[in-house]
Amino acid sequence: MPGRNFVVAGGTKGIGLELVRLLRGSDESGNGDRVFVYSREQGELTTGPNVVHHPVDFTDEGIELANLPEVIHGAAYCPGTINLRSFRSLKPDDFRQDLEVNLIGAVKFLSACMVGLRKGGSESPAAVVLFSTVAAGQGMTMHSSIAASKAALEGLGRSLAAEWAPSIRVNCIAPALTDTPLAAKFLSSDEKREAMGAKYPLKRTGTARDLASMARFLLMPDSSWITGQVFGVDGGMSTVRS
Repeated sequence: MPGRNFVVAGGTKGIGLELVRLLRGSDESGNGDRVFVYSREQGELTTGPNVVHHPVDFTDEGIELANLPEVIHGAAYCPGTINLRSFRSLKPDDFRQDLEVNLIGAVKFLSACMVGLRKGGSESPAAVVLFSTVAAGQGMTMHSSIAASKAALEGLGRSLAAEWAPSIRVNCIAPALTDTPLAAKFLSSDEKREAMGAKYPLKRTGTARDLASMARFLLMPDSSWITGQVFGVDGGMSTVRS
């Protein structure tokens, strides 16, 4: 099914960048699938006939997503935070900041994409992918702010899956620690990587490709009977004890 339009928020680093690489059309003449990327900076993203970048900060008030395609077949919101601190060291503004990036930014993004997604889902459902965290479903120390904001995002995803059916599917992915620029301080040496990986049943932390591959599947027609779900892509952390 050539000529699909995908919109990716935060598609210039980490999981979002890897997702763009998986989604971009292989035909360099520009006849394949097209990806429209919105983030603050272009970063490592390579643009071309099938990939365009528009600068936007999802924490700004009254943002506009310039040059959105009229018809959108899939949309993914990838921005996130890792604010790991004890509850007593957190202030209300810390919770507000996490909510602004993880929840309110997603609301702004989906509001802008909604009409295009409905048009994209006129024949077969369009798809939305959101990114939560394993900590939203597991009690984990030092995670109160990020877990609260991502749990709210999961609630939004389930509600929209009901409200937007049958023309738009909405699913969430809940990663554990993944090797991205956002998590660099936790994986900055071989010793740290080994120690972190040992906590997981599969004995390693995640990669951007692990998460992007799942997101791509959820955006494609092969997952057309899946909506309202939260998928743990977490090396088994949420369900397995070894």
